[in-house]
Amino acid sequence: MSDSKPTPEDELAGTEQPFVQHLIELRDRLVKAIIAIAVAAVALALYPGPGPLYDILAAPLVAHLPAGATLIATSVISPFMVPLKILLMSAFLIALPVVLYQGWAFVAPGLYSHEKKLVLPLVISSTVLFFIGVAFCYFFVFGQVFKFIQSFAPKSITAAPDIEAYLSFVLTMFLAFGLAFEVPIVVVVLARLGMVSIEKLKAFRSYFVVLAFIIAAVVTPPDVVSQLALAIPMCLLYELGIWAAQVFIRHTQAPAEPDEVKPQPEAAPDTPNPPPSSEQRP
Repeated sequence: MSDSKPTPEDELAGTEQPFVQHLIELRDRLVKAIIAIAVAAVALALYPGPGPLYDILAAPLVAHLPAGATLIATSVISPFMVPLKILLMSAFLIALPVVLYQGWAFVAPGLYSHEKKLVLPLVISSTVLFFIGVAFCYFFVFGQVFKFIQSFAPKSITAAPDIEAYLSFVLTMFLAFGLAFEVPIVVVVLARLGMVSIEKLKAFRSYFVVLAFIIAAVVTPPDVVSQLALAIPMCLLYELGIWAAQVFIRHTQAPAEPDEVKPQPEAAPDTPNPPPSSEQRP
């Protein structure tokens, strides 16, 4: 009976099968994420609806407009497209935990146990920090910025912002503050991967303060309030990231491998003493 060697086609089929399975699993995860976003969009469309969602988003600006002033739409389809965009954005934010969980479930089987201890807390904390950044921008920063801007508006000018311009401004600010609040996650990942040590992070503290103010000056409107509202939290979150990095490094180290047991040399078998030679005999 002769041993048949595998053909190149068989070897290729053996390597393609796991890759196809990964693609199928990735497709299923994407479908589940899209379904979650669609369900959230339908729920928001039923209540409160696209129009009231925009009213909620525009409330910080409307509260500081002159009496009787409202937002305007300069495009014919803006009253339809802008609320629809806000509906989809809100649906994505609501379904974001499900989307991140699907991504986590896809990569988790290929991770070691100590890596899972690192990735899962980072996914949860990054989601929470992003939402905190968006909420901080909406409830605190918008009110202070619009109040500051309106205080400089001449009395001869009636403010009537365009709804598309306001939506673009809101999305930019949400993204800026959401990503700014991810500073601790970046610090933890860099330290945990060994790219930067804790001592270097502490030494970089003064440079990061300057960098935070530069970033705030670039991504926020040219007013002092929004720049301080972005730069100061970034500096505080940098300190939080240094502390969190120390904790993560301590609790997510790979388990130490046991020392290899060196083989001991075998003892020579006991052999009887050789008989004395003729010269040694009396």
